[in-house]
Amino acid sequence: MKALIITDIQNDFLPGGALAVPGGDEIIDTVNDIQSRFPLVVATQDWHPPVHKSFASQHPGKKVMETIMLGETEQILWPDHCVQGTAGAALSDKLSTERIEALFRKGMDPEIDSYSTFYDNEHKKNTGLADYLKGRGVKQVYLSGLAGDFCVGFSALDALNEGFDTFLIEDATKPIDNEGFEKMKERIKKLGGKIIHADNI
Repeated sequence: MKALIITDIQNDFLPGGALAVPGGDEIIDTVNDIQSRFPLVVATQDWHPPVHKSFASQHPGKKVMETIMLGETEQILWPDHCVQGTAGAALSDKLSTERIEALFRKGMDPEIDSYSTFYDNEHKKNTGLADYLKGRGVKQVYLSGLAGDFCVGFSALDALNEGFDTFLIEDATKPIDNEGFEKMKERIKKLGGKIIHADNI
């Protein structure tokens, strides 16, 4: 069975949001259109406490996009975004949600970020998504959402490590940084993942 993972199509990642992905709103129609091609659709939400240590605001003297060590991992400092219960953390009202069977939240531990929909950035805790998909008999996962070079890309890497046939739908995601996205796609392909377009599903 195949499943579609819709990653973090939240207001803060859309134009006008706190951490807007360039053109992030342009993928929503594609994501809505392809949902009917999958027997299982799940979605994820960044769901940060207001004191999350990936926020530059939690580190006096540090600026957005600077890097620090957070635990054992290099951490980019972001603007406050997707704070639990805020309008910015809500899924876009333009996203069709009728077919979404389950919603997985990530980034709730204030001490560590969680780009991937499967694990935190140090792989110490999992979201339960891999077990959920395996329990449903899923063999193939197709990734969409925001942002391609971070949450979608790292989800693809973890999906491959979990043994799923993994497909990143290039026209159903947008990156923060195009150069970083090209590097991420190469990493995915080297591990056996495939980069496809919605027409190829």
